Amino acid sequence: MKDTFLKVVNLLMNSKNIVFFTGAGISAESGVATFRGSDDSIWSKFKPEELANFNAFMRNPDLVWEWYQYRREIISNVKPNPAHITIAKFEQYFPNLAVITQNVDNLHKRAGSTNVFELHGNIERNYCIQCHTYYNTSDFDLKSKSVPKCKCGGLIRPDIVWFGEALPEYTFSKSKEIAETADIIFIIGTSGVVYPAAYIPVWGKQNGAKLIEINITYSELSNYCDFTLLGKAGEILPVIFELFTQNVDKV
Repeated sequence: MKDTFLKVVNLLMNSKNIVFFTGAGISAESGVATFRGSDDSIWSKFKPEELANFNAFMRNPDLVWEWYQYRREIISNVKPNPAHITIAKFEQYFPNLAVITQNVDNLHKRAGSTNVFELHGNIERNYCIQCHTYYNTSDFDLKSKSVPKCKCGGLIRPDIVWFGEALPEYTFSKSKEIAETADIIFIIGTSGVVYPAAYIPVWGKQNGAKLIEINITYSELSNYCDFTLLGKAGEILPVIFELFTQNVDKV
């Protein structure tokens, strides 16, 4: 695998525009493997799609809000792992670096990444369904199980892309633009089956980007990739970063 690492480092040495496209696998290494809970959890009785949609929210807003409070509590107790941290460190060498993530846990920003495009929203943000005023989760009691209301009287919902909803137009179009101008796209911890997000690295490939996959198993995107490194991103990325910095220091 070291030979592949060196080939990746060589690509990095000759690149300017780097993209990290991340999915649930990178968060799993921080302990955010599932939001459904254990078999004896109340939430094991529900499928995510039964709760993560607008109609469910309107039918029983307190139930949906309680589920998201449960999810927020999980996330509040985890930390960015070495993969998140290493991605943030790469910004020192690549000012144009962008993170395009399918995750909603805010771990990339907490790790220090500054140019993050959240395709599916951010669980720490919320907004009023009537006037669209935004609120941070810190504005509410994390233990509260009742949906809060805006000053205008509207219900406040999580800023998450629910089933049946379109991705944020600006975020998605900007992500497509960034991918199409990338020299390298790292694909980390994604199965490649969630669309339209999974189109993003493919668009990059079609425009000349090298695709480097880091995952614990092969994905639906593996056939597009120039290199696939099997293993944990939190173990692989720090090695690549160290080898890269050693070569940069020699230049």
